[in-house]
Parts: sequence; structure tokens; C-alpha cells
Amino acid sequence: MYNGIINIYKEAGFTSHDVVAKLRGILRQKKIGHTGTLDPDAVGVLPVCLGSGTKLCDMLTDTDKEYRAKMLLGKKTDTQDISGKVLEEREVKTDIPAVEEAITSFLGDYEQIPPMYSAIKVNGKKLYELAREGKEIVRKPRHVYIHYLEIEKVELPWVTMRIGCSKGTYIRTLCHDIGQKLGCGGTMASLERTKAGIFLAKDALRLTDIEMLQEEGKLTEKILPVDAVLSGYAAVTVEWKAQKLIDNGNAFYRNMIKEGRKYLPEEWVRVYNEDGRFYGIYRYGLEEGKFFPVKMFMENGQ
Repeated sequence: MYNGIINIYKEAGFTSHDVVAKLRGILRQKKIGHTGTLDPDAVGVLPVCLGSGTKLCDMLTDTDKEYRAKMLLGKKTDTQDISGKVLEEREVKTDIPAVEEAITSFLGDYEQIPPMYSAIKVNGKKLYELAREGKEIVRKPRHVYIHYLEIEKVELPWVTMRIGCSKGTYIRTLCHDIGQKLGCGGTMASLERTKAGIFLAKDALRLTDIEMLQEEGKLTEKILPVDAVLSGYAAVTVEWKAQKLIDNGNAFYRNMIKEGRKYLPEEWVRVYNEDGRFYGIYRYGLEEGKFFPVKMFMENGQ
């Protein structure tokens, strides 16, 4: 079984779940999970977790993202992207400086109302399911953050932008909101996720690449070890006397550390044994004087 993370380039027409299903067939293993959905028409980076790496899914979903989006002004749709039903069309009477001003006004903190066509659940039902039934409900705005918003090209009514944002940001909603601010409406015409955390589009593999590498027996070279993704946490190596404790996912005392900082109040650390095998993420408890497991990544037989 493969363990780790692989950087997939999701192509148009596939859902994120389609990618996982196809990988299960190619790799012949069930334990696979993705780290954040992309709409079927969107393309780009989709980190996929394998084996013990699936425990990372929620942690990787929380990372910042970067996108390249093409926006069409003068049109509003029910899905806020170009594939949806057109609700309104207006002439674009604005000029380029006004467009640039409207776009950059969304930099920083941003209270965004998620679209009806989204997987967010309300009372146990996904919003897009309600939308398909012709229902629309009041949605609470969600706090997101736009780190940077670079305008790459403006040929009205078309605008191409590069966006760096926090998790949970809907780029099609951003396009919609920019259009609303300009008074002409706007919709997302295309979307590419160019970055998700440490994963970049230029390094991503398509499903056809995965098949070829699997046949050639070279796929392991492209799978990132779990601990490589967690390199932001300090590393500690425990002595052999702590081996049984970490084998069973138990806490250990700081005097059992052979290498690494021994005093990290409430911080998370990567824990290794003397052979250099990665076991998991631990948190130091100041009061107890122990390191407690947060997430363990060792698999039986690994």
C-alpha cells in the first residue's frame, strides 16, 4: 500500500471524487482521500492522500490556496459560473480603472456569502440539493481573507486575475460580488487552482501520468512522505526506552528525547525513533511534563 501525498492535476470534467475513484483503480488500494473539492469544470492542484496520509486530509484542507480565474462581466447566473442558467445580462459601461478599483477593494478581510450551488450543509442537506429543488435559503456570511489579487489582463468584458486566499473562499462568488459592486453583474468563466499549501500546479501529475508511472514502477518517487508536508513543526527523536510507548500511540516524558528541543509548551512536534522512522505529531503538555499524541501515522507492517 502507498502511504503519503501525491500532487494531482485535476482536469476539467472530473469531480474530485472521480479522481479518487480512478486512483483507487490505478493503485489498487481503497485508502485514498482528497484534500478539498474542485468544481467539475475547474482544473488544477488537488493534493491526494494515500494510506496513512489520509489522516492529513483535514490538515491540508485548511491551507491557503492560489487561483487563476477568468471573469466575464455583464452576466449573472444561478451557479455564479458560466455553466449556470443566465439570470440577468447587462451592458458593461464601466472602464478599466473602475474595474481595477472594484477588484482591489476585496483585498484583506472579506465577509462572503457562500453560493447556493455549494456542498455546505444546512440542517443535514447540501445547499446544491436545495438549489436543484428550486429553493433558496438565507446563508450566513463566512469570514475569508484575500491575501493578494493580481489583475493579469483586462479586455472588457473579460478580466483575468490571480488570487491568493484563505481556505473556504469561493472564487465564483468573488467574481459575482465584483460584478455586483460594478453594477453590471459578473460570473466566473474559468478557474485553475495553481497552488494549495506547498503544492504547485507546475509539479502536479495528471491521471495519465500516474498510470504510466505505476506501470513503470516509478510512482513511489512522486509520492511525498507524510512528514515532508509537516516540516513546519520541530522534529524530536526519542530514545529506545520510549519505543514501546510510541508504538502504541502513548504519551512519553520529555527526558526520553534524545535529539531536539525538550521544552515546547503546547507546541506540536514531529516524533521519530532512533532509526529515523516517523511516528506522528505530538503536543507537549506543560503541566504534565509529557508529550501527548495528536495524530499518529505509523501503519501496522509499515
